Amino acid sequence: MVQKSVVAAPPAEVWARAVSPEGINHELRPFLRMTMPHSIRGRTIDDVPVGEPLGKSWLLLFGFLPVDFDDLSLAERGPGLRFLERSSMLTMSLWQHERTIEPEGDGANVTDRLTFELRRPMRWIPGFHAFAARIVAFLFRHRHRRLAEQYEFAAGS
Repeated sequence: MVQKSVVAAPPAEVWARAVSPEGINHELRPFLRMTMPHSIRGRTIDDVPVGEPLGKSWLLLFGFLPVDFDDLSLAERGPGLRFLERSSMLTMSLWQHERTIEPEGDGANVTDRLTFELRRPMRWIPGFHAFAARIVAFLFRHRHRRLAEQYEFAAGS
C-alpha cells in the first residue's frame, strides 16, 4: 500500500519534523499516540542505530488505551531523506514502513510504502487482512492530512 502527498514546505524541514517523536505523534493524533523506547527517547530516526532492535513502542488508542506495540527496528536510512522500518508487532509478524521525502516544486513529496503480515490466528480469519489493510490505509491518509495541515497553517500564520 502506498500513500503520497505534496507538502508546502522544504524537504529538509518536513523530514526533521516527520522523524521526531513529536512529529510522529502529531501525525497520529487524535486517534493514536506512540510511546518511544527508553533507548531512543530524545532522539530522532537520524540518531538511532540501523539494524539493531530499538525496543518496544506502544500504540495507545486516543492517547491512553494500549492496543498494540511495535518492536522497533530501523532496517535502512537513506539514501537522501528516507528510512525503512522493518519491525514486528503484537498483531503483525511483519510491519514494514518506508518513508521518502523528495523535492516537489517549492515543497516536498512525502511517500509512505507499507507492507504487513498478520500473525496467526488473525490471518486465518476470513476478511481480517482486508479489514486490517483498511485500518492502515485510513491511518496513513490521516497522517498525511495532518502533515499537510501543519504546513498550511504554518505558511498562513
